[in-house]
Amino acid sequence: MPISGVVISSIPERTWRVMKRLQQLESVDIFGHDRAGNVVAVLDTTTSEEMEKVIALITGNEDVLNVGMTYLNAEDEAAQLARGESLARPFGFKLASDEGS
Repeated sequence: MPISGVVISSIPERTWRVMKRLQQLESVDIFGHDRAGNVVAVLDTTTSEEMEKVIALITGNEDVLNVGMTYLNAEDEAAQLARGESLARPFGFKLASDEGS
């Protein structure tokens, strides 16, 4: 289960709106914010691909300027690969077959 720490930079006057939307996302836990519009959060998803989708959803918010990842732990996916199990998109990396899509 990938877990990441992120800093979500928002338009300072609209941080409350960003936080309200983030609170609606089950995989997001907010740990604080500052007057400059930065929101500290943890994303806890079942796969890296799901994490990518959550980050894309957050980034798509018109009040969000940037989502910066400060930490990523994907030990579960690494362990699966070490056991020889295949993953559709390990660690969210694009595969050669994804290039045309």
